[in-house]
Amino acid sequence: MKAEKSPIQTVMSWIRRQPPKVKAFLCVVTAMTILVFLRVIVHEHDNLFIASEAVHAVGISVLIYKLTKEKTCAGISLKTQELTALFLAVRLYCSFVMEFDLHTLLDSATLATTLWVIYMIRFNLRPTYMEDKDNFAIYYVVVPCAVMSLLIHPSTRHHIINRLFWAFCVYLEAVSVLPQLRVMQNTKIVEPFTAHYVFALGIARFLSCAHWILQVLDTRGRLLTALGYGLWPLMVLLSEIIQTFILADFCYYYVQSLMGGQLVLRLPSGVV
Repeated sequence: MKAEKSPIQTVMSWIRRQPPKVKAFLCVVTAMTILVFLRVIVHEHDNLFIASEAVHAVGISVLIYKLTKEKTCAGISLKTQELTALFLAVRLYCSFVMEFDLHTLLDSATLATTLWVIYMIRFNLRPTYMEDKDNFAIYYVVVPCAVMSLLIHPSTRHHIINRLFWAFCVYLEAVSVLPQLRVMQNTKIVEPFTAHYVFALGIARFLSCAHWILQVLDTRGRLLTALGYGLWPLMVLLSEIIQTFILADFCYYYVQSLMGGQLVLRLPSGVV
C-alpha cells in the first residue's frame, strides 16, 4: 500500500513539476511574504543583521564539527573560505577606522573561526581536500570586484582608500560563495554537514538582504542617500540581492531533500 504524502511533500512535489518561470515567480512571492512578516514581528531591524551574523556562525560551527569529528574536509571549498576571510578582514579594517560597533566584534569572531577552518584544510586535513573539484579561479571574482570598487564606491567624507576597501568587501562578499557552488556542481552529491553549512549561508544572506531592504523602506529611501550619491547606494542593495539569489536554487533543493528524508543531497544537472 502506497504511503500518503504529507501536505508539505505534496506542495514540494507540485512546485517541482512547475516550469522555471513559475518557480521564479513563487520564489519572489515567498521572499516578499517573508519580508512583510519580518517587518511586522521585528521592530528593530538592525537585529536582522545580527541574526545574519549568528546564522553564519552556526554554519561555520557545523564546518568545525565536520572537520574535528569526521576528520575530513571533502566537499568544502578552500577558495570560498579564503575569499570569506579576505572580505571579513577588509570589512574589519573598515569597521575599526570608520565605525567600531557590535558588528566589529561579530566579524572578528567569524574571521577567527574562518582562519581556523583554512588552517585545518591546508595542513591537518590536506589529504582529504578535493583540490581537483575546487577549480574555480578566484581571480575571476577578485579582479572584477577590485575594478568595480574603483569605478563605484561610497562618496562619504572618509579617506578614499577606506572607501575603496569598503566597496571591495561589499562586492566580494556577494560572490564569495561561488567556488563552493562550483565544488557542489562538480560532485553533484553534497554530504549533510556541507549542505547544512551552505544552507546556513543562504539564510544568513537572506537575513542580511532583508535588513537592508526593510531599512530602506522604513527610512523611505533616506538610508540610500545617507550612503552617498551616484550608483553606490543602488550597488549596495543590488549586491545584497545578488548574494541571496545565488544561493536560492540550492536552498530550494536542500529543503526538498530535507522534506523527503534524504540525508545526502543529490543535485540535478544545471543546479548551482
